[in-house]
Amino acid sequence: MKAAITTLSETRKRLEVQIPPEQVDASIDKIAQRHQRRAKVPGFRPGKVPIHIVRQRFKQDILHAVADDLVPQAVEDALREQELIPIDTPDVRDVSIDEGQPLTFHALFEVMPSIAGIDYEALTLRRTPVVPDADAIERTLDKLRLRASTLEPIADRSIETGDIVTVDLARWHISGPKGGPAPPPKDRREGVTIEIGADTNPPGFDSALFGLNVGDSKKFELSYPTDYEPADLAGTAVAYDIRVKAIHLRRLPEVSDEFAQSVGDFDTLATLKERIETDLRREAEIESQRGVRRDLMSQLAARLTVEVPEALVDQEVARRLEQVATRLAQQQVDPGKANINWDNLREEQRKPALETIRGTMVLDEVIRREGLTISEDDLEKEIGVYAERLEQTPTAVRAQLDRDNGIDALSEGMRREKAIDFLLSRATIIGA
Repeated sequence: MKAAITTLSETRKRLEVQIPPEQVDASIDKIAQRHQRRAKVPGFRPGKVPIHIVRQRFKQDILHAVADDLVPQAVEDALREQELIPIDTPDVRDVSIDEGQPLTFHALFEVMPSIAGIDYEALTLRRTPVVPDADAIERTLDKLRLRASTLEPIADRSIETGDIVTVDLARWHISGPKGGPAPPPKDRREGVTIEIGADTNPPGFDSALFGLNVGDSKKFELSYPTDYEPADLAGTAVAYDIRVKAIHLRRLPEVSDEFAQSVGDFDTLATLKERIETDLRREAEIESQRGVRRDLMSQLAARLTVEVPEALVDQEVARRLEQVATRLAQQQVDPGKANINWDNLREEQRKPALETIRGTMVLDEVIRREGLTISEDDLEKEIGVYAERLEQTPTAVRAQLDRDNGIDALSEGMRREKAIDFLLSRATIIGA
């Protein structure tokens, strides 16, 4: 086998391979014999078709099978000989194969660039104090009251602002944005709960329901402004057909010692407020530390001057989109039917994904230079933390990670966390 590597850039390589004709012909003979055992040709019993007829009749299938057999191994052998580790599966192109001829092809792939000359000892990071504002405690109390609220059925009046309304709903686009994609089909839902006056309601939706009573139905149309968010509804017109099933009035508990006792182990309202203030300060400190970490990763990304492999960026973008899809699924929303332009979202994620990859490339270089490792004890402790969070046994979590090939990913994440701690311990952190 002849193999040659051409360097296209810091990260992109081209592999040219030529497999000698005698090796190709030997593989053709082997594959042809395999076809002969199961070939079905009129006039011959199964397994008794002459080999020359098999080679002639099934030539293209045999050649495809030979290529599938020889090409992956040739790529693996050539990369091992050149001591190159591709980031992703090489892209094999222009395969040429025939009897008595060498098999030729080329493959494109990316490798990690060599990183040198990065100074990570003299980092100056900024810590922005995050202080809860004066109304934060009251907002938290409002959330607790909302969580503890009750819904009182209303039967003697029509819908008003603040009501919680349950409806059966059908909606469909009657016009879309000019030049936009085809509108989705009619959407029917039963038992939809809507808070009248909520900021998330479409413009004009609440006023269309005012005056309706339980059992009433109404059809109406709404036109969305051209600057409406989400953008896929901007400039569209949507028809609604609604039937009111129930109206409820939300009753919020009074803020008192009794309310504090109902929320948790608090004797008085003052004790509850003290706990809220403590929690808010702790959250503010955590957010402040996150800001330092973001500054660190941003500075690391800015110090990387080498080319970033496109395959790593694509993988990071895919990971981010998968997270979005997972969150939607957890909210009982079908990602395929959500009002999300996935192509636009994919493009929007490329810039932050690139910065993330640049930062992690530097972290990996720090790990290499400083010889940072994770012990088996460290790994077991981390698995224990996961197990406690998931309310499972460490053994079960470890088994799941082994099945999903997740141990390596977990170890990699832990090493990068260790690199971040290493850099933070040596950085100068000043107040912003």
